[in-house]
Amino acid sequence: MVILFSREVPDGETAISAMPAQLAEPVIPATGGVRHIAWGAVVLLAVMLLGGALMRAVFGPLQEAAKLDLGLSDFQISLVQGLATGLPILLFSLPVAWVIDHGHRVRLLIGLLAICIIGTFWTGFASGFDTLFMARMLSSLGATCAISVTISLAADLCAAEKRGRALIALSIGVYVGSAAAFALGGALLGAFSAHSITLFGPMAPWRATHLVIGILGAFIVLPLLAMKEPPRREVEQTSHALRPALTALWGRRRFLVPLFVGQLGVSMADAAAFIWATPVLIRHFHQQPAQFANWVGAVILLSGLVGSALGGISADWGQKTRKRGFILIGAVIATIVGVPAALYPVMPTVGLFGVLFGVLLLSGTIISLVASTAVAVLIPNEERGVCMSAFGIVNSIVGLTLAPTLVTLGSTALGGEQHLGEALAITGVITGLLSVAGYVFAMINAPDPAADVLDKGIKAPA
Repeated sequence: MVILFSREVPDGETAISAMPAQLAEPVIPATGGVRHIAWGAVVLLAVMLLGGALMRAVFGPLQEAAKLDLGLSDFQISLVQGLATGLPILLFSLPVAWVIDHGHRVRLLIGLLAICIIGTFWTGFASGFDTLFMARMLSSLGATCAISVTISLAADLCAAEKRGRALIALSIGVYVGSAAAFALGGALLGAFSAHSITLFGPMAPWRATHLVIGILGAFIVLPLLAMKEPPRREVEQTSHALRPALTALWGRRRFLVPLFVGQLGVSMADAAAFIWATPVLIRHFHQQPAQFANWVGAVILLSGLVGSALGGISADWGQKTRKRGFILIGAVIATIVGVPAALYPVMPTVGLFGVLFGVLLLSGTIISLVASTAVAVLIPNEERGVCMSAFGIVNSIVGLTLAPTLVTLGSTALGGEQHLGEALAITGVITGLLSVAGYVFAMINAPDPAADVLDKGIKAPA
């Protein structure tokens, strides 16, 4: 999902964790252009997103077990998966954005992932709705805000015309982590159901699974301690005040507002899909996590890999055409494809559910990758963090917080929890149409790339 917005990934951690420290330290001159991509550092950042996504998303395949164990309702689960995800982003996005634009980003990333680890462990010991809500807030805050930090770092580790390719690696990290959350989470749930864990006394299988994932996440994050802060590039203004950045972004509102609307629609559809796909499979298709965890994980992984590649290639190709706004052409096409794919919850068979679910995730991956590349290319360095923070705030208020609850309200209006699938499909189609309109208008109103503006001495829009 993220923006890049939320998802996960399995293998590859060991090889990357063993990476020599010198590969994790980008050696780039403080001045002048970057002609290549510092792949060692970019891959390391992708692994960090893998760990964050794994810890954040593992609750998804386990939520039905947690719901029964804690005696929660669908509405309470929607708050845990929605409001608990969006509220911390709403509260902390701007402070995090300021550090992204003006502070030490690597230290910030370490702190955010540490918060995510704490939240994952706390989830395993949650005693009720309140403590579960707080624990998921920490996991979501750390993993989601880490995405913006890595995008900012990656943008300074490569040339502008190659950022789409660099962000492919970050997107793959998120999706591999999300896929691993389903595959590994489901496998551990089954294993602990058959063989109980007593390390901290008798524990429910979903609790033990979170403890194991928390330990794994801590090991994944360790190599980040070897990374150094890269120099900043494409700086349009040197002021550390927040107001100049907000003023500059307001001058780009004809581009950013529809871009926000387009991404908001995608985020709502993706958030609803990731939260409610598991209950739909269990309730309407009578599947158990052990039956669908592997193939759902495979669908997430495949859509993440293919979508990341297509999104990065389309963004870089769009830049090469030198046509204003063509960096977003891939997102426009993907939003159109995603509208009918949102009907996956009401398909008559599990196979068709899986196919359309995969197409929806594929579209969302392409869109998020293209949107992230557009921000990294079209927005000056010192405004990117604030821009992504604004994305996060709007997304947290409406996308992450409102979308899951809208589905439960929709199912209630249709007659009860047994209509969850229909409500999920309706929400997906409506938000998909919203995305189409947003990205079309964003493409029409896209500005010149930040590097071109600075090279030509063009004044930023007022």
